[in-house]
Amino acid sequence: MNESNTSASEKNSLFSNLTVQILVAMLLGALLGIFIHKYYLEDDAKNFSDKIKMLATIFIRLVQMIIAPLVFTTLVVGIAKLGDIKSVGRIGGKALGWFFSASFISLLIGMFWVNTLKPGVGLKLGNVDMSAATEVTEKTQNFSAQNFVEHIIPKSIVEAMANNEILQIVIFSIFFGLAAASMGAIAKPIVNALDKTSHIVLKMVNYVMKFAPIGVFGAIAGVFAIKDVGDLLETYAKFFGSFLVGIGSLWLFLLVVGYIFLKKQMTVLLKRIVSPLIIAFGTTSSEAVFPKLTEELEQFGIKDKIVSFMLPLGYSFNLDGSMMYMTFASLFIAQVYNVPLDTGTQMTMLLVLMLTSKGIAGVPRASLVVVAATCGMFKIPVEGIALILPIDHFCDMFRSATNVLGNALATSVVGKWEKES
Repeated sequence: MNESNTSASEKNSLFSNLTVQILVAMLLGALLGIFIHKYYLEDDAKNFSDKIKMLATIFIRLVQMIIAPLVFTTLVVGIAKLGDIKSVGRIGGKALGWFFSASFISLLIGMFWVNTLKPGVGLKLGNVDMSAATEVTEKTQNFSAQNFVEHIIPKSIVEAMANNEILQIVIFSIFFGLAAASMGAIAKPIVNALDKTSHIVLKMVNYVMKFAPIGVFGAIAGVFAIKDVGDLLETYAKFFGSFLVGIGSLWLFLLVVGYIFLKKQMTVLLKRIVSPLIIAFGTTSSEAVFPKLTEELEQFGIKDKIVSFMLPLGYSFNLDGSMMYMTFASLFIAQVYNVPLDTGTQMTMLLVLMLTSKGIAGVPRASLVVVAATCGMFKIPVEGIALILPIDHFCDMFRSATNVLGNALATSVVGKWEKES
């Protein structure tokens, strides 16, 4: 009993230390970046930013090397433990029901606040570099139903793993897991080996996370070194302020729903995921905390088979922060260009966003690509994406953290439902 209490206390101490270290790293990174931006020439600051961001790149790559083996091993083992197609279908149905409901509400929140606060009406943004949107608009040229399907269905599991295509790995793993479950005792040695492999990978997570404060430090310092945050926030005060109201409303909604389903356990869950939330916020990458979130949710008490099934699906289908931003940004651009959209057209846009946004997790600037494609469909100038590019990084910090909260909540609630059923 004493040993167990000591172990739990050590884990809490380590968790607290990591959280504090990340917060300190964010502060130091911001101070260093501001100093470089203020006292160094623009070219020198840009050079510094490129170099210091390598720390964040190293951390994110260390995490990315873990994701594919972790998703494959845990999902296959989870499905094999579920035992049959009926169980997989039941949990999958609950998961997709939650994902689509949460996505639709997130889209509605974005639509409500952009129409209420009207951040784009009468906005005059001079000296906007329209060429900055070229990279995003080029990607929308290949944004078709055929490419959407090709992105979801793997032609090679090796290629999917090499590119960290989570949804493709999920689809292969589901088939592999169901096949293993149907073979019973014959497949048990393989399942046991994958189970042990998943525990080794989770052990690697502990080593990788020690580098998290350094990665966050590099990411924050790199951004603040090349951006005049004061001028940027002043220029985009209405847009960013309105966005924060929207994302704040979404957080409030998610937290209330969490307390309804999880009761007092919601407080415990929040304490567990503080570290992943801060890392996602600092690095603007929800993918960077996938392994850590897996570990924290299992320690929270969710069965490993539920966590391993829900999280990979959630990272492809349940991006609440990104969904809210997509309607907000699309309608903001329409307001700037004075493109009238009635309520019916806006609801159609919501449904389009609901479908086109699924399964593109892992695509660079995925939210902006979807926004650009949606603008093109509704005759809104696609080059308007350049209007939000300067501030997008700071919006992405909040989007990424919100995506992590949404997936932690979805996994916890479905895990509770399964425990009770």
